[in-house]
Amino acid sequence: MKSRANQATMRIMIQVMGVFTDGQLAQTGSDESHPFGHIPGDPDLADRIQLLAKEVSAVDKAFIWIALFEPTKPEMSFVADLFELPRLQVDDAMNHRQRAKVEFDTTKAFVVFKLLEYVESTSDIETGQMSVFIGPGYAVTVRHRSSGNMGWVLDRIDHTHDLLEFGPVTILHSVLDNAVDEYLGVIDEVTADIAGIEESVFSPIRNDNTEKIYELKRENLEIRRAISPMVQIAGNLGGSQNPRMPAELRPYFSDISDHLLRAGDGVENNDSLLLTMLMASTARTDLQQNEDMRRISAWVAIAAVPTMIAGIYGMNFDTMPELHEAWGYPAILLVMLGVCSFMYSKFKKSGWL
Repeated sequence: MKSRANQATMRIMIQVMGVFTDGQLAQTGSDESHPFGHIPGDPDLADRIQLLAKEVSAVDKAFIWIALFEPTKPEMSFVADLFELPRLQVDDAMNHRQRAKVEFDTTKAFVVFKLLEYVESTSDIETGQMSVFIGPGYAVTVRHRSSGNMGWVLDRIDHTHDLLEFGPVTILHSVLDNAVDEYLGVIDEVTADIAGIEESVFSPIRNDNTEKIYELKRENLEIRRAISPMVQIAGNLGGSQNPRMPAELRPYFSDISDHLLRAGDGVENNDSLLLTMLMASTARTDLQQNEDMRRISAWVAIAAVPTMIAGIYGMNFDTMPELHEAWGYPAILLVMLGVCSFMYSKFKKSGWL
């Protein structure tokens, strides 16, 4: 365990989300009589968490849920020592770029997956990471780069506590379910953005949406990278080949798999639509450029007529009879005007102007 000096300097990002006994939420970190949320400079926090974990371990079918947000190494080491978490898994949880995976032990499980968050102000997608440790009497969640609040996950557990009798795996299911719901919400937001761009692509007003489409394709790729490994994780947790998972819980993880499949279909549909829009936008841009070139060519051809005539009469030959006639100048102007008008009417009928 840490020394008292180290405890006093811990950056406060540990929170006891709740204590669960007899299939019910016994107390939460927001309970005034048990203020286990991290308080800056609180030297007694580690001692209180340690005492609480010891009390929970002495109660049958009780467990404690501790949530960490971007913990420092001392904070993570404290929790790892408290619950004897495997060192390699702790290192993976501290790495916010860890690939998604699930690992089982005889009585423990470790899951890593990506989090997604849609930012309304910028229409961007921010990615985070969640690591979940579950074992006898404890559940530990570690979040990186995600501003999501775990409190309403706790509210969901409190209102639908049918699964609490199965112990810490309930936390794993609730966190996964919440993450997948966020996936679906992000996909809906991206779909709405795509609909807005689609209207602009086929609008009669000239717009270049290529950059916006590529941005949406990049965001769609981020969603795909988060969802793809989650399908395998949920399948491993809910599959019949997993003897460590209670049979009663498998349908709940299978339900998460179904939601992931729906999310995957949404990603595929968005990707297909974006590809179609990109092709349409590119074709429309090419068409607009061709129209511009035709207009330019038509005007160049019209301007070439007076330029050619003026060039001929600027060659200073001695024998050019019409130069000495009174009708010469207006006749040349009429010829220029007539030829240019004729060419303009032809280009106009053909759609070049």
